[in-house]
Amino acid sequence: MHIAKREKVKSHPTPIVFWTNSYTHTPLPNCLKISMSPLFPLILLQITVAAAQLRPGHYSKTCPGAEFVVRDVMEKALIREPRSLASVMRFQFHDCFVNGCDASMLLDDTTTMLGEKLSLSNINSLRSYEVVDEAKEALEKVCPGVVSCADIIIMASRDAVALTGGPNWEVKLGRLDSLTASQEASDNIMPSPRANASLLIDLFGKFNLSVKDLVALSGSHSIGQGRCFSIMFRLYNQSGTGRPDPAFEPKFREKLNKLCPLNVDQNVTGDLDATPFVFDNQYFKDLVAGRGFLNSDQTLFTFPRTRKFVKQFSINQSEFFEAFVEGMIKMGDLQLEQPGEIRRNCRVANSRSVNTF
Repeated sequence: MHIAKREKVKSHPTPIVFWTNSYTHTPLPNCLKISMSPLFPLILLQITVAAAQLRPGHYSKTCPGAEFVVRDVMEKALIREPRSLASVMRFQFHDCFVNGCDASMLLDDTTTMLGEKLSLSNINSLRSYEVVDEAKEALEKVCPGVVSCADIIIMASRDAVALTGGPNWEVKLGRLDSLTASQEASDNIMPSPRANASLLIDLFGKFNLSVKDLVALSGSHSIGQGRCFSIMFRLYNQSGTGRPDPAFEPKFREKLNKLCPLNVDQNVTGDLDATPFVFDNQYFKDLVAGRGFLNSDQTLFTFPRTRKFVKQFSINQSEFFEAFVEGMIKMGDLQLEQPGEIRRNCRVANSRSVNTF
């Protein structure tokens, strides 16, 4: 069992407190400060030096085949159920925005803790947790107690993009897994599919992510599906008007009316763009044409500050890919000062007989 220990870096003019993994002795920084926003009940996380403590090749000596193991699991998942890759890719966003990239979202509820799986943004939405379970099980066989679940999420998210036609990139690794999770934190932070661009800009800005990052990372909806539940208000009662969202392209709205009539099982799913199994820039072309599935998607084209990036990415796929990778790396740097460990099972914190500080 590997528990985080505190150590001080004395070379810095103002000593910084780090949490150190006792297995790898890799420090995690005091990189996130917490304050409350007057606009949202959110935890404001300000990145400072997180990126300096994460690095490519972190497991090159302790588990040199780690990335190959995860990629193999993802390739098998693609064959078994192509949609699962889109589901796993979204784990990075849902994990990193809630107290940093620490795999807290993977923890099951306990008698003393309400985890994040049943939070408003995750319940009946996030799926394919078993893919991460398979990756962890495979890694434990070859490198027991070495690779964190938080890093598995980062690797698997990258692989989901690359295996569906998107860019491939070098990921920085060396995260620890949290000891707990917070349904309340997830509820307070994660945006609704009803969110508009102004709210999303404000939210992403709290994590040092730019307007361009927001639009590029929204391109994760290039693959996957969404539920009727998320668009019923757009179809039948946008902004309480009793009418559909005027941003809909008429024929696309008719298609969605057939998919999601008023009496539909709201867990029925529809494609997020016209090429739901291929990671490309079709998502942005659809937004320009008024064929965005979610309100939080289409608002990126109707709002002036985000529209220019939607147009750019709809024309230039390479530019989108480059911006997406940059955004994923920046999001992967989000860390919070807290104790951590390398979980043996991604769903459960390691058992211990004493408190961890």
